[in-house]
Amino acid sequence: MNIFRSQLRQELTVMARNGEQLLLLVGIPVLLLVFFSQIDILPTQGLTAVAFLVPGILALAVMSTAMVSLGIATGFERSYGVLKRLGTTPLGTRRLVLAKVVATCIVESAQLALLVVVGIALGWRPVDTNWLAATAAVVLGTTCFAGIGLTLAGRLRAEVNLAAQNGLYLVLLLLGGIIVPNDELPKVVRSLAEWLPSNALSELLRSAFNGYEIVVRSIVVLLVWSVATCALATIYFKWSD
Repeated sequence: MNIFRSQLRQELTVMARNGEQLLLLVGIPVLLLVFFSQIDILPTQGLTAVAFLVPGILALAVMSTAMVSLGIATGFERSYGVLKRLGTTPLGTRRLVLAKVVATCIVESAQLALLVVVGIALGWRPVDTNWLAATAAVVLGTTCFAGIGLTLAGRLRAEVNLAAQNGLYLVLLLLGGIIVPNDELPKVVRSLAEWLPSNALSELLRSAFNGYEIVVRSIVVLLVWSVATCALATIYFKWSD
């Protein structure tokens, strides 16, 4: 247990010391939320700007932590041989993976709490919130994006993985209904975006926090992505180059 706690502390320390990761995890979501909630240029599907944005930014935060941060850090550890060496120590592979999962959940929880506080300060007031649906969406989203991040980290060289994670992050941000509603996208692009996990997660959170009926299609899409990406990460992850 002491070995596990030590590794967990190390994982959290690495995240805290990495300025780029902190910018990605905290700075960008908060900046986007504050900026776009204060200007009246985006269509918001009949909601106030902040009521539309907060659920989408929460989805972005999950994607930032579970996919990009975890994926990039794991990719470099794999490239430098850190994972292979740690797997042969008394820590073991299982406790190493568990430490990464727990560290990701801790950081994500703090991140989401901060964004909720910022949203409330900006005037966000959730309506008839379905907390069970919101929690389930976050859990599924975390599983899905962690699967994507680890799949890329387990197959690509560190530098290629870095570019792939950031590029995919940008695509999922733009097409995920996070800042711009998918109704505003061209028809062909909109049809593709409906099947993306970022769109499914933001749609589920928006429905849960605004008292809307939960869209079954979004649940199915996110569930399929979660199962598929975790299966791919399990099958194809390599502990060293």
